[in-house]
Amino acid sequence: MPKLSETQVSVKPETQRQLRIGGILFGAVALAVIVLGLASRAYSSKQLNQWTAEQAVTTVSVVSPAKHDANRSLELPGRFEAFSTAPIYARVPGYLKNWAVDIGTQVKAGQLLGEIETPDLDQQLLQARADMESARANLMLAESTFKRTQSLLDSKVISRQEFENRLSDFSAKQAQFQSAKANVERLQVNKGFARIVAPFSGTVTARTTDVGALINVGSSASPALFTISDSSKLRLYVNVPQTYSSAIKMGDQAKITVPERQGKTYTAMVTASSGAVDAGTSTTRIQLMLDNKAGELLPGSYARVDFSLQGATETLSIPASALIFNAAGLSVATVGEDNKVALKKISIARDLGKEIEIIGVDAQDKVIDNPPDGISNDDKVQIKAVTTEQTKAAEKPAGKS
Repeated sequence: MPKLSETQVSVKPETQRQLRIGGILFGAVALAVIVLGLASRAYSSKQLNQWTAEQAVTTVSVVSPAKHDANRSLELPGRFEAFSTAPIYARVPGYLKNWAVDIGTQVKAGQLLGEIETPDLDQQLLQARADMESARANLMLAESTFKRTQSLLDSKVISRQEFENRLSDFSAKQAQFQSAKANVERLQVNKGFARIVAPFSGTVTARTTDVGALINVGSSASPALFTISDSSKLRLYVNVPQTYSSAIKMGDQAKITVPERQGKTYTAMVTASSGAVDAGTSTTRIQLMLDNKAGELLPGSYARVDFSLQGATETLSIPASALIFNAAGLSVATVGEDNKVALKKISIARDLGKEIEIIGVDAQDKVIDNPPDGISNDDKVQIKAVTTEQTKAAEKPAGKS
């Protein structure tokens, strides 16, 4: 076997050492790649789990109840009614002979509105007068007989019994005459009702009959012949929510506007209150009075009534979209400090359209706007981040009620 040179013997251990170091480095790099891969995969898995968990929690937007100043205005709808209104019915049957006024006519108290022909009543009156004359003749005969009987009694020509019979007959004839006379007077009074007159000064607002029409004795079951309304003063009726009923006092004034008189404002005064709350609407009926000598306002028309409330109870309002209607009633969903839902039952004080004044929440509550279907107590939610524009909009003061 040939012998190795000294150079060959010295190089071999060095090469082996380099190979060993290279293998170690390669193994370390491979291990590092594996560790980094596992770590990256674990981190991605954690991020995915976190994202999945976040997506599983419902995201909601919340609003804070807006405060309304106690000293503010309260606008409510109202309806005008004439100060006095009288439907005119017939008191006697017959046929309409003529009518003297039509709708829109201004009339004075006692002015003729129409006349009724009463042929049946006329015949009854003729018969009653004949009966009265007959009763008068019988009374005169009974009186003459009684006077003669009285003179005969003094001379004891007739008995006391016969005198008393004549006296009784005379008294009966007197009563018959008075009855016949009263019947004539009754029919004469009824005949006076053939002239239909205005009970007070006002305007004819309805006429439901015409010449020749059959007239029956009127009642609420049949239409009135005429309707008279005194609109020189008007009553204005407003249903005030229970929350504000105590803030409106007798003598308070309100500003009135009507659609047909744009830009013009009238003043009315509170004159009466029903003094009770309607169980169906939770409102109190308030009556206001205002002058209408110019005739600009019409009975039965619609008006907006603006009350100035001084020292009224401070109220809170939320968007109408935050309300929850279900079998349990009316409620709102709030978010607590632990991001859990708490349902609160509320009642509506006043509906302002897009906003609702409610009772049952606190000013610091976080109310969920547009709550998802099926939301219930203790549900976990997360609050949606509020943008700068939304923050500015939320900080704007509450508008006019």
